[in-house]
Amino acid sequence: MREKYIEEKLVSAVKANGGICWKFVSPGTAGVPDRIVLMRSGRIGFVEVKAPGEKPRPLQKLRIKTLQDLGFKVFVLDRPEQIGEIIDEIQSA
Repeated sequence: MREKYIEEKLVSAVKANGGICWKFVSPGTAGVPDRIVLMRSGRIGFVEVKAPGEKPRPLQKLRIKTLQDLGFKVFVLDRPEQIGEIIDEIQSA
């Protein structure tokens, strides 16, 4: 299973739940998560998508920690089965 397949499943699931799942690109800042998930009521989360079993690189870990330190929810997604749980977590208060 490839990362692109998992990412497509995430985008579809977020849309089906009434949200938006934009590709997150930050020119000049490498290592940012792949997707920003925007749900109703102002709920926001970031998702780093990986192929099954892959882990974030050191710079990606740093960016994840920086976002978490600011209070954002950040997830590493490497299996389609995680998508529902991630969406639920983003939607929760």
